[in-house]
Amino acid sequence: MPHRKLIARLLSVVELSEQDQLRLGDMPRVIKTFGNGDPVARQGECRCTGAVVMDGFLSLRRVVSERNQISSVYVPGDMPDLHTLHLPVMDHDLCSEGASTVAFIPHSHLRRILRDSPGLTNAFWRETLIQGAIYREWVENLGSRAALPRVAHLFCELATRLEMVGLLDKDSFRLPVTQQDLADACGLSTVHINRTIQELRRMGLLEWRGHVVNVLRRRNLETVAEFNAGYLHALEVPSPTGITTAAERTRRRDLAAPVIEAAEPK
Repeated sequence: MPHRKLIARLLSVVELSEQDQLRLGDMPRVIKTFGNGDPVARQGECRCTGAVVMDGFLSLRRVVSERNQISSVYVPGDMPDLHTLHLPVMDHDLCSEGASTVAFIPHSHLRRILRDSPGLTNAFWRETLIQGAIYREWVENLGSRAALPRVAHLFCELATRLEMVGLLDKDSFRLPVTQQDLADACGLSTVHINRTIQELRRMGLLEWRGHVVNVLRRRNLETVAEFNAGYLHALEVPSPTGITTAAERTRRRDLAAPVIEAAEPK
């Protein structure tokens, strides 16, 4: 059911009442499946529904100066076009990466439940702000980091976001993309991507075979990537005494785990 991953996603970043969870579960939806590369929404299209990723991955794409650029990747539970509630015209293509299943919810119903529930209004507003924070991190990653930490950062982010919705299995996850897709997301050539993946493998940090990524030494990979999960604003409730953030979890792991120095690929 589409609401399960959406609720899991929202609960990872904000508290939701049982009544609000029931509201999400009762949303009307049309469910569609897409193949690799299929457009879920096209640039210039005026949207009247909001998408929820049920299974698989979506990406936000646009051709810039004759180069295809992926500017966002969405995992199950994400609402990649939530902004179209207020800005209905798509400014990018939204495409399926591998096979995916997407639920579409009428904007009219979303507006109704947001009007009736301050809790959901707060949750969706927070989710929109977090997507903005992720986008800023992508800009900084592309603009400031060398190839090795740039690629490592993307793998760290995807692992963390999938972990937040229960889809990380012992630091392994399915990623149905090609090296060309990764190059489009990282602003690198496929040759440079291949060289960088080989370097991460040589360092014993990552294995990527077929469509399965295995993070071998996550703390060390995060060190190479200069990755701090704070921008994902995840909540964790380890005990009744309070809530800790993803940034606090990262700080604790920094204190507990050995680190290695980042090295440039040759």
